[in-house]
Amino acid sequence: MNATSPEAAATGRIVLLTTSHRVAPGLLSWPAWQALHGADRVLCADGAHPQLPYLREAGITVDEAAPSAEELIDACAGGHTVVVVATGEGEPTLTDGLARLAGSGRIQMPDLELLPASYDLPGARLLDLVQVMDRIRAECPWSSQQTHKGLAKYGIEEAYELVEAIEDGDREELREELGDVLLQVVFHARIAEEDPQAPFSIDDVAGGIVTKLIHRHPHVFGDETATTPEEVKEHWLRTKAVEKQRESVTEGIPLGQPGLALASKLASRVRTAGLEVPLPSGEGVGYELLAMAVRAEAAGVDPEAALRVAARAYRDAVQAAEGLFA
Repeated sequence: MNATSPEAAATGRIVLLTTSHRVAPGLLSWPAWQALHGADRVLCADGAHPQLPYLREAGITVDEAAPSAEELIDACAGGHTVVVVATGEGEPTLTDGLARLAGSGRIQMPDLELLPASYDLPGARLLDLVQVMDRIRAECPWSSQQTHKGLAKYGIEEAYELVEAIEDGDREELREELGDVLLQVVFHARIAEEDPQAPFSIDDVAGGIVTKLIHRHPHVFGDETATTPEEVKEHWLRTKAVEKQRESVTEGIPLGQPGLALASKLASRVRTAGLEVPLPSGEGVGYELLAMAVRAEAAGVDPEAALRVAARAYRDAVQAAEGLFA
């Protein structure tokens, strides 16, 4: 129904105004303020709704009321506009009642409008995660006692589970494992807030990586240009070298990572730096694996991933020999 038609003028208009608790109260869209100022009545079932003080300060009279669907339709009679400021649950009882009456065909319905007065931007649920983590850290007997060292093994486990989900191609598992890795970041940042000597927060962590990404992408945020992935990598390595001021290309490589990955990373650094470094001579499987990892890296193959693929094939062969696929 057209809001300017005689029928709309007679039956009126109901506006369900929703807000996000992640956006500061009072920061509403211009259409929302227009609807509020132009309404004949503004209702809210929650007298403690965080928006109410700001609405009243703006000169809007808000009645604390929770009308039924029938009562709300009656309030619109004569062409009146009623704005309902939705509670956090979104007024499901009211909307279900209105839908039921609309579907019955027994009465002439007013215009119904859902008006988001404030809404979440991408990443808004991260704020929920931070709040949940705050409460868990404060109230959970196990979580409140955890330390960086105590959680370290879980970070490694979750990273491996994420890799497995990627290699399996399982989208649901990938989404879940990304969440588990994200939890490790938020958990460690929350613990870091309590350090008496050098505290930092999740905002400091996020701010640091934002600054790093902007600085290392001058072709996006600055005046430099890059048209190929190779040029992007050159920008990255050049700016990283200036930032770190390292004396050796081996600095910053974690020695605790799996052996093949470690050998591949060392070989990558040596190749990128243009160094000619002969492999150490020695006998045994370790030196053979080192040579294989270096050759794989030079060929653009991740030796760790390649070995995992082969190991999975071996696992399947074992299970077939056990008759599990029969």
